[in-house]
Amino acid sequence: MPDAARVKSSIEADTAWPELAPDAWADTYATLHLYLQIVGKVRLAQSPWLNHSWHVTLYVTPRGLTTSAIPHGNRQFSIDLDFIDHAVRLKASDGAAAGFPLEPQSVATFYGRLMSALDSLDMPVRIDRRPNEVADPIPFDLDETHRAYDAEYANRFWRILLQCDRVFKVFRARFAGKCSPVHFFWGAPDLAVTRFSGREAPPHPGGVPNLPDWVAREAYAHEVSSCGFWPGGGPLPHAAFYAYAYPEPAGFAEARVSPAGAYYHKDLREFILPYDAVRLAASPDDTLLEFLQATYDVAADLGAWNRSFLERPDGAPRAM
Repeated sequence: MPDAARVKSSIEADTAWPELAPDAWADTYATLHLYLQIVGKVRLAQSPWLNHSWHVTLYVTPRGLTTSAIPHGNRQFSIDLDFIDHAVRLKASDGAAAGFPLEPQSVATFYGRLMSALDSLDMPVRIDRRPNEVADPIPFDLDETHRAYDAEYANRFWRILLQCDRVFKVFRARFAGKCSPVHFFWGAPDLAVTRFSGREAPPHPGGVPNLPDWVAREAYAHEVSSCGFWPGGGPLPHAAFYAYAYPEPAGFAEARVSPAGAYYHKDLREFILPYDAVRLAASPDDTLLEFLQATYDVAADLGAWNRSFLERPDGAPRAM
């Protein structure tokens, strides 16, 4: 590749797949995670239950994240987080709207502003104010500890989600069996897509911090091969792509997968590919797709999935 083209490619890759230094945005990450939990719990409180908790998720947009339409009586509303203009926007089906800035503010302030915005639309919502899947949770309305918001890093995080959403959808299209949407779970938080073998799974052991065991058991009632992007935390301080199978088939942990840099994390019981291995690759899309496919191949082969029935490798519909 000529030098000029290489420089242009490097600049474009850095723009699309920006650096996400853990230390630089740790406080923003912790605060933003809780903002997203509040927004997600609004959708949870108002939505009918869908299997595997698919009714709680958020979705990537060209500007940020959205709840999509949420029912409230015979009206509907949505909540959008805009990581370009850094704003929270609420829109109702009767044309009413409200919002407030995404800026440094305590979780308690964010919670109060969102609840007030909903009240102003005559759409009051009451949520469980305790965070899920975090250690030592502080009720949202009492949390004055978490208040950091670095707009640059919030934007970088969204830009990564934007690229992941695009590539995950390519991967999802290769599967004809039951498969989740590409969606953002605010508990971990992570962007995920999950394939199903069609068979039931043994009861999940539960044990997720501050999450009822029955929720985990319902979510994993059927065999899955799941993958996603996680900004990191706990035993994994850096951002990474992950892939796991439930139930984990014999030999899964010992399997070799590609690309270079991918490995099995014994504590998480997941295959991990550091985000930087994708960000710095000559072709981030191809590198990520290679990881998603390789880890699924291991799960499906060792788990004896009916691959010829479930898959459509080129993403095109089967001829009828």
